[in-house]
Amino acid sequence: MKLHMDRFEGQNAVSGYGEDYVAVNGQPYRSSLIVFPDRPVESWDVDSPERLTPESLNLFADLPLEIVLLGTGPSHRLVHPRVYAHLSAARIGVEIMNTAAACRTYNILLAEGRKVAAALIL
Repeated sequence: MKLHMDRFEGQNAVSGYGEDYVAVNGQPYRSSLIVFPDRPVESWDVDSPERLTPESLNLFADLPLEIVLLGTGPSHRLVHPRVYAHLSAARIGVEIMNTAAACRTYNILLAEGRKVAAALIL
C-alpha cells in the first residue's frame, strides 16, 4: 500500500508497505527496521516476534519517547510483557500490532507531533 505524505517535511514517515518491504520517505527496506521521526532509519536484527528479548528494545529505554510501536510481521503476535517491561518502567508505552498497522499508526502519531518510534519486523 502506498501512503501519501503531506505533513512530514523533514521527518521520517512511512510512505508505503507491502508483504516484503516498508518504505520510509520513498526508500524501500526489505528487512526489519527501526524508524524514528528525526534519526536515520536503523536496521534491526530481529526477524520474528519469537526472537524478541528485552535487549532487542534497549535502545528505546533512554530516549525521550511516549510510545514505541512494535510491528510483529504480517499478523498480530503476542509478546510476553517481560520483553518490554523495562520500557513500561521508563514510562514509555508499547503498542503491539501487525507491521502494516504499526506503519499506519506511526504516521498518525507523527502527524500529531507525538514522540514515537516504530520497531518493524519484516
